[in-house]
Order: sequence, then C-alpha cells, then structure tokens
Amino acid sequence: MKVKPLKRPILLGLASLALVGAGGAVVASAESGPGSDGDVTVWVPRSGDVAGVETRGFVVDLSVRINGNLAQTGSSLELTGPGAHQNTAPLPGTFGIGANADHFPGLVVTLSSTKIGAGAGQNLANEFNITGITDRPSSDETEVWATWIIGAKGAFAALRDAAHPEATERSTLFVTAVRGTAPNVVTDENGDGRLDEKDLEAMGYDVIASPRKVSFQINRQP
Repeated sequence: MKVKPLKRPILLGLASLALVGAGGAVVASAESGPGSDGDVTVWVPRSGDVAGVETRGFVVDLSVRINGNLAQTGSSLELTGPGAHQNTAPLPGTFGIGANADHFPGLVVTLSSTKIGAGAGQNLANEFNITGITDRPSSDETEVWATWIIGAKGAFAALRDAAHPEATERSTLFVTAVRGTAPNVVTDENGDGRLDEKDLEAMGYDVIASPRKVSFQINRQP
C-alpha cells in the first residue's frame, strides 16, 4: 500500500498551550519523508528555527502515518502534563521521560541537547501533552498526532550563564516509530557516535516509519 503523503497545514494543539495558560495558533510547514511502512512528519520545529524562551516554551508537533488499523498502532487519546495535569480527566495519561507505553507505545523522540535522564539517547515520547487520532481513511491506514510544549527550563538546553554565554544551543530532533513498545533509551549500538534508526534496529526493534531529523536552535534569551 502506498502511504498517503501529508500536505495540509496544521494548527498547533491549543489544548497543550492551555496547559501552561497560553493560547494561539501557528500554521506550520512539514518536514517529512517516505517510508515503506509509515511516514513521519515534523511540523515544528523547522530546520533552522530559533525556538523557545529561556530554553523552554518551544513546541514539538508531529504526526506519524502508519500502515495499520488503530489497534495495530497501540495508540489512544491523551491530554496530560506535569503536576496536576497528569492522569486527570477527560483524557488521562502519564507524563515523564521514556516511552509513551500507554498512549503511543511505538513513538521514539530524542533531542541531542537533552540534559536530563540518559541525555541524547533519552526517549522523550512520554513528555508529549497530546496524543490524537487525526486520520483513519481506511482499515489499514492510521495517522497519529502528538504535540509537546516544553515547560522546564534547562532540561533540553543549558541556561545562559558565564559558562554558556551563547544566545542559543544547537539541537537535533530525531523522530521515528517502531513496532511494539519503544525503548526508554536509544543506545549507540554501532559506535558511530550517532543515535538513529540503525541503532534501534541493532537493539532488535523493527522501525516502521521513516525517520526524521530536524536541526534547530533552542533560545536561551528571555
């Protein structure tokens, strides 16, 4: 089956923005690529973006179109966040680093500049605030959408100080999906200094969606 390409713009999930008391809509252009089993589209950040305020407030908005029905994706609806936002109605879910085992188990998301957990190899899928099902055009095609607004300072870029005087920190976002439940941490299995789909395959995972990498900058300035 040929994967249907994603061509439409999307409005960022306002519900996730509401989690931190802000609202607004941004039309994003997509960064996507073909895959034999599925397709990943990263709507934001875009390549070259300078995103965020004092290392937080930037958004990762993505979709994964998978050749399979909803049950095969393992995905379900979620609206969550830190503290009081976690595991609350109407769409409860866990929140924290690692795989999103309860709502989007196959998702793999890493940021090369990550300072928490296992660092660059830490799977951040369970940090996403929203998981939604945005297209089910047939019995063997499902699009899953996920949105994350970063609320913690210094978690994914060093704060600006005497040791880090630069206005921004470079980061590379990596996104793909695997069959079953993704690992909590991606390790450099082949020793090439990069963390990517080759390492996932070497770890024994079946990569089912075209990987995407987006290089951008995280803003340290107010």
